[in-house]
Amino acid sequence: MEKFTAIVLAGGTGKRMHSHIHKQYLTLAGKPVLYYALKAFEESDITDIILVTGADEEAYCKRKIIDKYHIGKVKAIVPGGVERYHSVYAGLCAAEGADYVLIHDGARPLVSADIIKRSMQAVKKYRACVAGMPVKDTIKIADEDGYAKLTPERSKVWQIQTPQSFSYPLVYEAYRKMLADEDSAITDDAMVVERMTNQSVKLIEGNYRNIKITTPEDMLIAEMYLKQGASNI
Repeated sequence: MEKFTAIVLAGGTGKRMHSHIHKQYLTLAGKPVLYYALKAFEESDITDIILVTGADEEAYCKRKIIDKYHIGKVKAIVPGGVERYHSVYAGLCAAEGADYVLIHDGARPLVSADIIKRSMQAVKKYRACVAGMPVKDTIKIADEDGYAKLTPERSKVWQIQTPQSFSYPLVYEAYRKMLADEDSAITDDAMVVERMTNQSVKLIEGNYRNIKITTPEDMLIAEMYLKQGASNI
């Protein structure tokens, strides 16, 4: 039986939230933001979950979220690193033995059962895939002076979400190579695979409601979606 591990990243500080509480622990519709992503994976066909937290936050997460809300699939809680890619690598090391990993931002509380299912199906076929949606707005590429330089065809521009899903050996080796170079320009897991391997990354349908909590306005939007039952879409 193939083993699927979800790596949920919860080490961000959320500076743009203007809050002394890290965004993944803010209360959203009565529960911590992080709860919703963990619950979605708990109720999926995922084998187990690795939770990656900020330094010294492991006990807090276990007591206030994992134990309180009975998230039984979390097999390990590990501290992350300075940058996101350090945290992902910590999660990958803890996921040793997995066949596939789904890497997800804990600040995306509206990941749905369908997105998780599509990711699991697609990664078996393509070895590397990311959830996302075509952009709704026209995008301009700016030059160094802030002038519009290029307007890419909108139908070919996607906004990338998580989970980002990979064959475990593929993504682990890509991260191992990347960390030897410490390329801080890398902003997501797909970039690591794109740069460090010759594996193409497949774009799969996410959901426009699968937003990332970044600013206070996002909390209002997420709460509205939750009231509408968006987490079950």
